Amino acid sequence: MIDRKQTNELQKRLRNNPVVALLGSRQVGKTTLARELSLNKATHYLDLERPSDLAKLADPELYLSSMGERLVILDEIQRVPNLFPVLRSLVDERRRNGEKAGHFLLLGSASPDLFQQSSETLAGRISYLELPPFQLQELPAAPQDMNRHWERGGYPDSYLAEDVESSLQWREDFITSYVERHVPQQGIDATPMLLRRLCSMLGHQQGATLNLSRLGSSLGIDGKTVRRYLDLLEGLYLLRMLPPWSGNTGKRLVKSPKIYWRDSGVLHALVGLRSLEELLGHPLCGPSWEGYCVEQILNQLPSGTSFSHYRTHAGAEVDLVLELPKGETVAIEIKRTLSPKLTPGFIESMKTIQADRGILLIPKGDSFPLSKQVTAMSLPEYLHHMG
Repeated sequence: MIDRKQTNELQKRLRNNPVVALLGSRQVGKTTLARELSLNKATHYLDLERPSDLAKLADPELYLSSMGERLVILDEIQRVPNLFPVLRSLVDERRRNGEKAGHFLLLGSASPDLFQQSSETLAGRISYLELPPFQLQELPAAPQDMNRHWERGGYPDSYLAEDVESSLQWREDFITSYVERHVPQQGIDATPMLLRRLCSMLGHQQGATLNLSRLGSSLGIDGKTVRRYLDLLEGLYLLRMLPPWSGNTGKRLVKSPKIYWRDSGVLHALVGLRSLEELLGHPLCGPSWEGYCVEQILNQLPSGTSFSHYRTHAGAEVDLVLELPKGETVAIEIKRTLSPKLTPGFIESMKTIQADRGILLIPKGDSFPLSKQVTAMSLPEYLHHMG
């Protein structure tokens, strides 16, 4: 078992909230984490994709009310949205009986935006927590495992596979299951072939600014339809759209988001990169590394942090702008080199966004100053300083 950072936070939220939703993409380890929880109360687990468990909920109020004070874990809750009003009623009843927290743990592979009904019926009763794939800081020997983690991604079955071939096969099967089954279940009427083409095209555009009309024309569909597909993939925790910086400036800014596959291993399977050697010699090496670093950082940010990218039409850019809760602005440029150079464009961009400090993020090595405000630092060291 690899200890997950979210374990302590999940236990804390269950002590303070009647309902907690642990969300993340499929196969990320939600069920494993939920079933390994050490709590001061009994638990009862139901998998709502299993017909035998689903049959138990023919009369959900009768069945769930018989669970007494146990924590009921409902897996793949998005499959049965009509349960949410029943949960609200049972939560309110338990509250009246003096049981304030730890009633239900919901596991789902859809974001809160796709849980609209739960937001309406469980308002004030539910807390959301995301479980991403394995993060670098969770690995037993993080710096040494970084290349393996970058190549294979963080899905447990992919990262822990006995060899590279088995890892790649798992990721290819994972992609197939999404485009043939899970995405169509969300009401998307596209064919698996079109979805696969879209996913592959997005892979080859890793880290690029989003151009809906270009994607649409390549696929033979309109831009609004492409946007609907992208919103769904983002809601399923597969894609990340990094918004543009929106401060006031006289410069002409690029106002489109940058788009990334959140898991680097899935990205590499989509574009046919079968090994670390192939990756290092491929044009996508830099964008893949950038997306990997962005995802590791964003999954470790303190609550209340705003993040964006900055780019002007003249070409000046900052890969990641962090506006921290304490008021500090950090400009991060990601480079896959051990000899980074401070460019005039980065210095100019830092002044425009009024960054307090800058980081040139590199794969490994000791940190060293590039100027009074800018430091070159390895990804593991930066993540360590973030805590």
